[in-house]
Amino acid sequence: MTPAGTWGRRVARVVASAALAVVMIATTAAASSGDGAQADGLSGFTQGQVPVDGGTVHYVKGGSGPALLLLHGWPQTWEMWRGVMPELARKHTVIALDLPGLGTSSIPAGGYDKVTTAHRVRQAVRALGHTKVGIIGHDLGVLVAYPYARDFPAEVSRLVTIESPLSGFGLEDLYGLSFHFKFNSSPAPIPERIMDDEDVPTYLDVIFDFSYRKDAIRRDTYYRAYAGPARRTAGYEYYRAFAADAANNKANAAKRLAMPVAAMGGQYSFGPGVAGSFSQVADDVRTVVAPDSGHFVPEENPGFLTGCALLFFGPAGTTPGPGLSDCAP
Repeated sequence: MTPAGTWGRRVARVVASAALAVVMIATTAAASSGDGAQADGLSGFTQGQVPVDGGTVHYVKGGSGPALLLLHGWPQTWEMWRGVMPELARKHTVIALDLPGLGTSSIPAGGYDKVTTAHRVRQAVRALGHTKVGIIGHDLGVLVAYPYARDFPAEVSRLVTIESPLSGFGLEDLYGLSFHFKFNSSPAPIPERIMDDEDVPTYLDVIFDFSYRKDAIRRDTYYRAYAGPARRTAGYEYYRAFAADAANNKANAAKRLAMPVAAMGGQYSFGPGVAGSFSQVADDVRTVVAPDSGHFVPEENPGFLTGCALLFFGPAGTTPGPGLSDCAP
């Protein structure tokens, strides 16, 4: 490429980044000022922002009954739960959050270790008027859900962990399965300088292809969510904290979880491996394998996850439907 062409490309990137920043600021401001506004495409759900240490957290909330908190993974946002939220809301008050720094939550200057993140998530839950929740976490959300349940056991009724072992208890064994573990956790600014806005779809498609039903993932939604450099850096920071998370988990492993844990892996992904990890830190772990699913169970098989969750968080003595016996309360 000629020097003039290189300069032109740099200018175009600067302009594009500036435009994206304006869009992100406007989006966050709109969500903040529109607290309690209708959530797009989800009847009966509202959305807004609540204050936490270091900024604000975006929430989507609907339904009635015992509170059920949904924590998304990387590289996704609360949107990953759309397929399960309406049905869960028939029996529960459903709260889906964007983790700090991701989605349209504000971007904190630090504190991406999972203990700090869990405390911020708890602040958001309490700001929404709830003091006890059941939690469903996927991927990165699992790593946040664990210290929440461990450090505030009286505030968590039950826990569903989907498609992630814990740092310090098996997650490190997976690093060789995908380059993204080492790439995301590389010191700044290595991934920041390698990854441009235009590279996002190519990169995220590598991750989303860990699915079994590849057409089930809302890819365009997540391309937009991680199109800005600041959002990508927030994602990297969660990975950069994995070593500290592992040290914390090991140091506190004696605080074993007493509440029931349904440890779920996709049939074509981790399968029973999630339960193997959680059995090292919890006393009541049920092994659940989600059929016809790879890594992204909530989107690949929302029907199974919904049925399992309604049973697991429901009253004791309920007769399990076909294929749901491992989800019985």
